[in-house]
Amino acid sequence: MAEKEPEKWLKIEIAAPAELMDALGNFLTETGAQGVFQESATPEHTIGDFPEPLIEEIIKAYFPQDVRSDKKIASIQKYIDSLQEIFPEVQKPSLKTEIVSDPDWAEQWKKYFKPIRVCNNIIVKPTWERYAPSSRDIVIEIDPGMAFGTGQHASTRMCMEAIEDIMMKDRSIKDWKVLDVGCGTGILGITAAKMGALDVICIDIDNKAVEIAGENAAINNVASALSISNKDVSTINEPRNLIIANLTAKLLIKLRAHLTHLLMPSGYMIISGIIEQDAKNIEEHFSADPLSTYKVITEKEWVCYVLRKKP
Repeated sequence: MAEKEPEKWLKIEIAAPAELMDALGNFLTETGAQGVFQESATPEHTIGDFPEPLIEEIIKAYFPQDVRSDKKIASIQKYIDSLQEIFPEVQKPSLKTEIVSDPDWAEQWKKYFKPIRVCNNIIVKPTWERYAPSSRDIVIEIDPGMAFGTGQHASTRMCMEAIEDIMMKDRSIKDWKVLDVGCGTGILGITAAKMGALDVICIDIDNKAVEIAGENAAINNVASALSISNKDVSTINEPRNLIIANLTAKLLIKLRAHLTHLLMPSGYMIISGIIEQDAKNIEEHFSADPLSTYKVITEKEWVCYVLRKKP
């Protein structure tokens, strides 16, 4: 039997100042990266008294190598150029590319993913790490596989903080009906289930993410509360009283009418994945009737809105 050709991957490596890392990570994931890892660079010193300016971080992303690879490289370079215009005072990120065969995903991930306390009661930990919880800790175990959403990213953390805040404070809603749009690893739907929701719909247009979310639901013993499927949100018509959409500003604006229609009166909508520059545009679209802003959470250049529908 002929040996299977090893899969080829386009590896993108970007060296950039730390403050641009979240924006780059988000963009690479949106562009279709199947794995994004971040590490600190070692300072390079030149001979003489003046060290080279230190570029603090390196981000690596892997894409399946195919006919679109050149296009992807061009769009990433264009994005780097646009970052330079937005942040002229920081050093411009530098881009390196190479074609590699079968990188060892699982081991790569493990180096970068440690248990973290996301908010008051919620701890996210990878399945392979040990953690001794206190009595009030809600521990969410995640095996990210190749999907996005490990609690390491600001937009994911802010959504989790919002879920905890709403579900602990609002005792008037006894029966939470949740929708997690673009669920990735399933982390946000799992959080809602761990907080007591028994009816959680998780959807993603990426088949691999749906598979990984299903595995994570089982690991966390909440599979019976989650309905996970590979579909577009436009096909969902069950009314919900909590909608979580951690996407991009462009996609959120496109989905606004449908998400608002699905949201029950007095229900909550958490939207995230929004960078500061897009906040004004988002506010114009989302703080209009029948939605009002309940809370705004920010971290670095990321913004998360919690909206509420009129009773």
